[in-house]
Amino acid sequence: MNLIKRFVSYYAYELPLSLLDISAAALIAVLDLLFPMITRTMMKDFIPNYDLSGILKYGIILLLMYIAVLILQYIVDNYGHIAGIRIETRMRHDLFCHMQKLDVEFFDNNRTGSLMSRIVNDLHEVSELAHHGPEDLLIATVMLVGSTIYLMQINVPLTLLIIAFVPLMIFFAIKTRKSMGSAFSSVKRQTAEINSDIESSISGIRVAKSFANEDYEKSRFQSANHSYRKAREGAYHHMAVFYSGLNFMTNLLNGAVLVFGGYLAYLGRIDLADLTAYLLFVTMFIQPIRKLTNFAQQYEQGMAGFKRFVELMETQPKIIDKEDAVTLKNVRGEVTFDRVSFGYNSHSEVIKEVSLEVEPGKTIALVGSSGGGKTTLCHLLLRFYEPDVGSIKIDDVDIQDIALASLRQTVGLVQQDVFLFAGTIKDNILYGRPDATDKEIIEAAKNAEIHDFISSLPDDYDTYVGERGIKLSGGQKQRIAIARLFLKNPPILILDEATSALDNITEYRIQNALKKLSEGRTVFLIAHRLSSVKDADEIVVLEDGEIVEKGTHMELLKDSTIYAKLYSSQYIPSELLNNNSTDA
Repeated sequence: MNLIKRFVSYYAYELPLSLLDISAAALIAVLDLLFPMITRTMMKDFIPNYDLSGILKYGIILLLMYIAVLILQYIVDNYGHIAGIRIETRMRHDLFCHMQKLDVEFFDNNRTGSLMSRIVNDLHEVSELAHHGPEDLLIATVMLVGSTIYLMQINVPLTLLIIAFVPLMIFFAIKTRKSMGSAFSSVKRQTAEINSDIESSISGIRVAKSFANEDYEKSRFQSANHSYRKAREGAYHHMAVFYSGLNFMTNLLNGAVLVFGGYLAYLGRIDLADLTAYLLFVTMFIQPIRKLTNFAQQYEQGMAGFKRFVELMETQPKIIDKEDAVTLKNVRGEVTFDRVSFGYNSHSEVIKEVSLEVEPGKTIALVGSSGGGKTTLCHLLLRFYEPDVGSIKIDDVDIQDIALASLRQTVGLVQQDVFLFAGTIKDNILYGRPDATDKEIIEAAKNAEIHDFISSLPDDYDTYVGERGIKLSGGQKQRIAIARLFLKNPPILILDEATSALDNITEYRIQNALKKLSEGRTVFLIAHRLSSVKDADEIVVLEDGEIVEKGTHMELLKDSTIYAKLYSSQYIPSELLNNNSTDA
């Protein structure tokens, strides 16, 4: 019941159009009931008596009624569908906005194609239910009640025969509805799965081709496609049982009325005009039953999608603003990690009791073996995840007390795996600050050493970068991402392998630009190429989630073992390094 109540609540946003649609549908139902009445009157009173004026009079009335139905049907088909698509659009907007609030962990655990299916495919059938559901129910009710009352006036025994069939039809519909609903829910799940597989395969097409794994991808897709086909076949089976059973009962009712009506005519208890009108009204009586059966199918399909919509809407983010969350102002950039521990699951810790104090305006380099927790530590600063133990502070304010928007405006991030949105170069740089001017965009690009390249392109800053920036090289994408960060101009920077995709010459130029950007700002510099961290104010060595060494470049070379080995290994000839690995 709560699900239906929530569904109905969306009609409030499109109440005028919904009421117009329902009113027009109700008038159509009333006019449809009048057609057999006029037919009966003409056959009983005018045609047998050769009353030409009466025939013409009612003929004009019928014409006007036909025109009225034409206009009303247009209103139902046009404005009813408009109301449905607007409700669908609002639901999709609500769902997308809600998903923007969900944690990074949610997206870690859900496939992109599956989420896309729930946003697009599921809600399309919800729209059809939103449009056709209320009008089908109203038309069915008006026609059932109206035709029953009128049929009773013509012949009670025949009407009782029809009414006797109704419970049988309702029982059959209820009996098969549940299995049909389960089948359509399965179709929704399989649709999401096949969308996920398609999205994954297309996104990774270059990897698939580089490994010559087209046949493997075909096989993997065929498996998902087969499951989808089986789910659809199951749904069609239940739908066929539903419709064929109801059609059989409808035909049986028509035959029973015709035979029993013929018997009553034989007994002289009904005349031919009344029997003809009665047979027309039986069609009117059956029509709402058909509408109810259509509604049952639409209800199952639409509610299967709406249920999945509600499931996502009720998924709550774990990381939210406190009621009294503060907005950071005049940020100095002091960052403190106090005995912070974190694990992506309860079985293992990625960060283990890390304590670190970073003074404002200092550059801290995080180095160590892959998987040591460097990137995770910075993600905790952005509150992509919450620490299991300990606290993180900016300017002595716990980040859990800071509004998320304020926190993430304060901290800028350039990742090793650069993501560019499908659009133009300008669009992607502008993402750093959407209200920036063209002059500011160009200045940011110059600082990132990418302006000259952009100016050499035929479309300049309006050059389309392709899906995920595929039309650009790795270094070009990285520099656009750095330009985006220049434009954002945050007081705290996280540079996660920000120059890893650059050649030596470009890296040198970018390092100079980053130094300029870093002046007066706190910088977390994650790097495997240790030559890029030599000038950091402090170097922190992380191994297995723990800080094992700290100091300047020269201090660590002099006193440490781990950093010195890491640094020297990058300058040892590969042959010697391989020999040492073999000996080990």
